Amino acid sequence: MSARAGVAGPADRAGTTAVRTRVFVEEQGVPPELEQDATDAVAVHAVGRDAEGRVVATGRLFERDGHGVIGRMAVDATARGRGHGAAVLAVLHREAVRLGLPEIELHAQVTARGFYEHAGYVAVGEEYEEAGIRHVTMRRRLDDEGAAGTAGRV
Repeated sequence: MSARAGVAGPADRAGTTAVRTRVFVEEQGVPPELEQDATDAVAVHAVGRDAEGRVVATGRLFERDGHGVIGRMAVDATARGRGHGAAVLAVLHREAVRLGLPEIELHAQVTARGFYEHAGYVAVGEEYEEAGIRHVTMRRRLDDEGAAGTAGRV
């Protein structure tokens, strides 16, 4: 079965929080106070679900200075490598286009850089540490055609 994703609703909040806690806090050692922030209240969240309908992937999108910012991309360890991250990213790209945002920026963990390059992102600047993890800022231009083709490219 292929990965499926959509925009998260209020009922998905517990699922997105649980995935992010498992991935960032438990696996990667990010302090809980850094993982959750006020942006969660204003961001568009996406969720990926497994065959049983459980939330196994998530990410968020918000606007800053006229462009989109994607963050908190997380896929549960039990669901990695099955297209859930790509499906969530495609939803966030479509939402950015819907909101009229011409470009997306994200802070990619260096270990995920190839995933984002495959999705059309380009690294800008040098690597740096964020929450004790190596990151690189990446950007991608969006348009209606580019966003629609994302799911097949990731």
